[in-house]
Amino acid sequence: MKKSEVTLLIFLLIITIAGAQTPWQSELLAVGNNGSLTYHADSNGFKIPDFSHAGYKGGDKDLPEVATVKTISPVSGDNTKHIQDAIDYIGNLPKNADGIRGALLLNAGKYDVYGSLYVKYDGVVLRGVGDGENPAKSTIIYARGNTPDQRTVITLGNTSQINGTKQISNTKSNITDAKVDVGSTDFSVENATLYNVGDRIIIYHPASQGWIEAVNQGGVPYPDPSAPTDPDERWKVNQLPINYNRYITAINGNQITVDAPVFYTLNKSVSPCYIYKPDMTGLVNQVGLENLRIDIETLGGENEAHAWQAVRYKSCENAWARNCTFIHFGQSGIITEACSRSTFTDCKAIDPVAIITGERMYNFNTYVYSQLNLFKNCYASNGRHHYVSNGTSSTSGNVFLRCTSDATNSVNEGHRQWTQGMLYDNHKEINLKRDFVLGLYNRVAMGTGHGWAAVHSFLWNCDVDSNFGKIGLQKPPTGQNYAIGCLAKTITGNPVSATNFTKGYVEGHNKTGLIPESLYEAQLAERKKSTANIPIKQNLSFEVYPTIATNFVQVRMTENSLDSVIQIRDITGKLFLEKHFSGKKFDIDIGKFSRGIYLITCQTQFKNYYSRIIKI
Repeated sequence: MKKSEVTLLIFLLIITIAGAQTPWQSELLAVGNNGSLTYHADSNGFKIPDFSHAGYKGGDKDLPEVATVKTISPVSGDNTKHIQDAIDYIGNLPKNADGIRGALLLNAGKYDVYGSLYVKYDGVVLRGVGDGENPAKSTIIYARGNTPDQRTVITLGNTSQINGTKQISNTKSNITDAKVDVGSTDFSVENATLYNVGDRIIIYHPASQGWIEAVNQGGVPYPDPSAPTDPDERWKVNQLPINYNRYITAINGNQITVDAPVFYTLNKSVSPCYIYKPDMTGLVNQVGLENLRIDIETLGGENEAHAWQAVRYKSCENAWARNCTFIHFGQSGIITEACSRSTFTDCKAIDPVAIITGERMYNFNTYVYSQLNLFKNCYASNGRHHYVSNGTSSTSGNVFLRCTSDATNSVNEGHRQWTQGMLYDNHKEINLKRDFVLGLYNRVAMGTGHGWAAVHSFLWNCDVDSNFGKIGLQKPPTGQNYAIGCLAKTITGNPVSATNFTKGYVEGHNKTGLIPESLYEAQLAERKKSTANIPIKQNLSFEVYPTIATNFVQVRMTENSLDSVIQIRDITGKLFLEKHFSGKKFDIDIGKFSRGIYLITCQTQFKNYYSRIIKI
């Protein structure tokens, strides 16, 4: 378990004790002193689902540190084949027990690339030495030219869409429960003997006539009678089935438990649902991009004759990107398609070049069949929809955690056609050009029958500027959307003048001190705490005492510690000090700390975690 994850649990307690921000909890989520979470239903009977399964390996593992097995430097002219040959070399190496082949390291320099690159092998990482502007210190892939037109620079995964819609014969079984509530991981089927623990299954919710009527044809209006040639964009039967890509974790009789929840209620009377095992042949596992910059040659302004996507993650699972910068793309810095259980952390998607209009400038873009992906500590600037679900009913469970949106030209949002279970967690808007910048709402006839763009989605502790920003939040039929602990001048059920829908669930508008500060992190910490196998040494304890010397405190252990890590954080979680020490005692200089309440934590060589509160 990460120190930060366990430290979070401790902070749930310290903030309550300290009371510095008038702490409060949502009526939907009670936090115990040990970090335990208790969920309560809203007035419609819906509970908050567990979002913690988003990310690499379903949120259960840290990103791997993959060994470099080949290193290259830039050559003059087109580097496409030069890089691809090196990728292919690693792709033909054997995988280790963890499914990893190795990393290709691109030394510092500028790599002109006139074509496209493909990381299409399990366990291969493309790595640079830095993502800055200086080619002497960073790795810059410079996408030149426009052949083919508006190409993708790098694809990680399979270029074919492997999305789980292809059934393995004789593996289908109907779900027998009258209802499987949003957030559930358990349900019963007619014949569970068709499956084994560990099997991948698809939970399938047809777009039946009953469901289409229940969601009012998506909330898309009838065609304008005065324009008889306009197409009918209302949702139709079979157009937007819902599916969840899951693994079976337990079977008890005909009851099945899966690894992650459903993000929409499965109602047998509206749409009889079923499960099956999918044929996922060709799915690529564990591919990564690290520490590099992708720049795209353009003429600037509204020029669109250039590479369009910096990176596409397609038909892959357990993938990642970290510490990368993408600049001057036309549509996306990162776009995910048929991609699941992947993490994109500390990445920047900035300054796209295109006409500011539809189908452009989605800096971080979850497209169709994107499920359980985590975008963490990312930064986007000068796009239209910086953090967006451009997928449809096949897209769910994606999390944007502690991301920053700088000078957006449009709305960060569920974009179209029934995305489920989006979470914007501690999302922050800066340098606002417009007031309406964050939304979970009905886009009506915008685009092509976009309609209800998000359901059972959450804005948690988001900041869109309490003096200016606006959040659009509406309640869809058969579901709900939520804004809890958000800072905004306005939270409205009528964000655009042409709409008039019921406002979604709002709690704690412009009220600071929400506990837990992060929903995702609290859920992940609780789940990892309950499943972690951490060795315990019962007779080792940790205390903090004042010393005779002014401005010092002393950490004392009852036994020698070979290698402990001390951290001090303030009440917001900001790290002020981190030190390694061995022995029984350690003095800490707090003379430069501001007045306030701090948390000292210690991780010992036995992987135990201890904490104490100090007041300065």
